[in-house]
Amino acid sequence: MAVAICALFMSQAAPTTPASARPLVVLAYGDSLTAGYQLAPGQGFAPQLQKALKAKGRSVTVIGAGVSGDTSTQGRARVNWVLAGMKQKPDLVVLELGANDMLRGQPPKTAKANLDAMVKAFQGKGARVLVAGMRANPTMGKAYVTEFEGLFPAVARANGAALYPFFLDGVAAQPKLLLGDGLHPNARGVQVMVSRILPAVERELALVK
Repeated sequence: MAVAICALFMSQAAPTTPASARPLVVLAYGDSLTAGYQLAPGQGFAPQLQKALKAKGRSVTVIGAGVSGDTSTQGRARVNWVLAGMKQKPDLVVLELGANDMLRGQPPKTAKANLDAMVKAFQGKGARVLVAGMRANPTMGKAYVTEFEGLFPAVARANGAALYPFFLDGVAAQPKLLLGDGLHPNARGVQVMVSRILPAVERELALVK
């Protein structure tokens, strides 16, 4: 996975047009929900988002940097490596991590600290950040659910970043839009996710300077 991501970054051509005319770069940074787990090439979140943006007439390259199984701690550990491998730094980062923390029962405060650090790292490179929230399984208990679901808006608010409340909006608990595991979206599910998040992505791209 790391080799594939590196090769994708290195394949980007350095911009030769003025900044105002250059294609914008969106980095989809996350776990299996971003990586396109068990989906065919072109069906994952990054390629479907790029297709949707281009259909809107936008000159945008969407780079997928999702790694299946990543917790927020693992995502934080590779931020600098990912940024260093990009020839053109991202204008916008869709940050989607935390689901695996919840599934493993890890403390929400850990995910909060990691997401906060990642937002700061991306903003430090001049990127806007769209924090994609996640919901917790009710079986985790009310206190855990409240703390976990509250960490995403808290991180976004503390850093002046945008918030997309629920990455799986319209897809969670919809069997026809999920793989057999009941957790990951199928190709149609990703299409729904993209259609739901697209307005938020477009708003952020319109603010890129």
